[in-house]
Amino acid sequence: MSPCFRRRALAVALALTSVAAAPAAFAQGNYPSRPITIVVGYPAGGSTDLTARLFGAELSKKIGQQVVIENVGGAGGVIGAQRVIKAAPDGYTLLVGASNEMAIAKLINKAVKYDGLKDFTPIGLISTQPLVLVSSLNSGVKTAPEFLAQVRANPGKYSFGSSGVGTGLHLGGEMVKEAAKLDLVHVPYRGVAPLTNDLVGGQLQFGVFVLSSALPQIRAGKVQPIGLLQTKRTPLAPEIPTMAETPELKNVNIDLWFALYGPAGLPEPVAQKLQQALNEVVNTPEFRTKMQETGASVAAAGFDLAKFQAAETAKYKRIVDVANIQE
Repeated sequence: MSPCFRRRALAVALALTSVAAAPAAFAQGNYPSRPITIVVGYPAGGSTDLTARLFGAELSKKIGQQVVIENVGGAGGVIGAQRVIKAAPDGYTLLVGASNEMAIAKLINKAVKYDGLKDFTPIGLISTQPLVLVSSLNSGVKTAPEFLAQVRANPGKYSFGSSGVGTGLHLGGEMVKEAAKLDLVHVPYRGVAPLTNDLVGGQLQFGVFVLSSALPQIRAGKVQPIGLLQTKRTPLAPEIPTMAETPELKNVNIDLWFALYGPAGLPEPVAQKLQQALNEVVNTPEFRTKMQETGASVAAAGFDLAKFQAAETAKYKRIVDVANIQE
């Protein structure tokens, strides 16, 4: 083969490579050019779904494309997360994930093989939701000191309920138990509705809820709030104290969080465009107001999701190990 022929062959190969690469570069440069799907790993109506729908409506305005919410319920959010892992990393299939499927599930269930950070592209934190410990009216407990005194006086007699084994609500109750060295039995329920019914009916003494789920019952006088499981009171219900205001519970600080992810390998220009849009959304007054009305605290623009998630996962692991939680 002559040097001249080789040079021509190389030139043709390079030209073909450039043509093949052009569509991908063009697609990224014009992203998004069609509707985006945000997967939610839970049925419609829950806190993750509500967060995704409020966020998706604002994201659509920022990026100029329709945002469709797809509910893929099952296994506590895990099935929805797996759906996004398998999606093409092109920015058109995203996930609004919650702390359960993104950090806790792998710690308590050996069947969950994916990693909440390594198998996704973290885009940004959207919001957090406070948890609250409440008591039934017939328990006679109204404050955190009363709660501690009554449980300690009757070891093993009292129970707290959550929406299921290994949920953030369960871990919140275990954190309180561990902080105060309490002998308190966990009762898992299949969702918030039966938990609420037993608490209001007096069949259960204590329960851990997302604040937005508990507020209607609290304000109707059907249950008694003992304290938020975080270090600061919330503007939504400033009258409810935090558990941390009681000195021996000062380290109780756990909530639910919701964040935006893409599949692993999301191209950097696409990830950056989504991060910029997310930052604009969380700074939008209308969005912040709507989220605050649900009891959520909206994340600050530019929040480091990967660093936050790593720290949260370490916190959850400690609780799981101490309480020996397995699903």
